[in-house]
Amino acid sequence: MENLNDLFEAGMKFHGHKCPAMPMGLRAGLAAMTALGVERSQDKELRLISETGEGHAAGCFLDGLMTATGCTYGKSNIKKLYYNKMAFTLIEAKSGRAVRVSLKPEFFSKALNSPFVQQRKTGVAPQNIPAEVADPLVNNILNMPEGNFLDISTIKQVEVPQGKGIFEAQPCVKCGELTFINKLQDTAAGQVCIPCSETK
Repeated sequence: MENLNDLFEAGMKFHGHKCPAMPMGLRAGLAAMTALGVERSQDKELRLISETGEGHAAGCFLDGLMTATGCTYGKSNIKKLYYNKMAFTLIEAKSGRAVRVSLKPEFFSKALNSPFVQQRKTGVAPQNIPAEVADPLVNNILNMPEGNFLDISTIKQVEVPQGKGIFEAQPCVKCGELTFINKLQDTAAGQVCIPCSETK
């Protein structure tokens, strides 16, 4: 497993600004991997089901999860449920072993009252929040024992749907763009892509 500092630096470059929620996700993802005894996903070895929503802190948390676990939208091994919770389940695809991790309610409540969040509520962009506000919060997250802020479930067994990637594409008869065959729609005129099937 990679060094936490190296992953944090990679997460910062990917995420774009310093905030407490990205390292929360980073630490939570690493804790889930440790609980399962797995390495970072290179392809689809891991799957992640996130319960986060569209709020700002939830997105930052999710960027930390992706950085830690290697589960990404590009690899299609991550799914978002939009429950608006700071929680997720990490699954080892081959075995179906899964663990759910969430922020402890008392910790999350305190984080929402932090000076960083207070400035965000007034409309200050995260990258414009002074280092003297952001740095102590981020350093605290990076160094505190995971038991102080994470609830980690026991390992459970889940069913993991298996499937193979689609590598065959055909042109849409309307727009001519190549479309993977599993998403072409049959029409009287021939096979069309989804956008063309929805236009009249």
